[in-house]
Amino acid sequence: MTEILKISALGLTGVLFALQFKTQKPEYSVLIGLGISVLIFGFTLTQLQTLLGQFDMLRTYLGQSGVYLMVLVKVVGITHICEFSAAICKDAGFGAVSDQIEILGKLSVLFAGLPVLFAVIEQISRLS
Repeated sequence: MTEILKISALGLTGVLFALQFKTQKPEYSVLIGLGISVLIFGFTLTQLQTLLGQFDMLRTYLGQSGVYLMVLVKVVGITHICEFSAAICKDAGFGAVSDQIEILGKLSVLFAGLPVLFAVIEQISRLS
């Protein structure tokens, strides 16, 4: 819980600092926002490593079904990276690039989920 408070304080401080530059030097404002975003993203990656360790333990318990858990991890990673990238592009004033990143993320999630869909269809065909 204290990590969340620290990261929230870092984000708010960075935003308030960037607002000081927004009128005179908007490029500095964008760079400050980008820097704060990268710091927070780096912290998120360290938390993700811990979570992946827990998922590996869970995957050993699940056996063959652990493949579906890894699909879930991939989908969460894809959405997080695409949302992060799209938000930075949107903040920098490149809304069209942001929209394209979001579309790519949606298609990537669709493709990552296809093995699960095929497994469900296979199970249904075995039953009939």
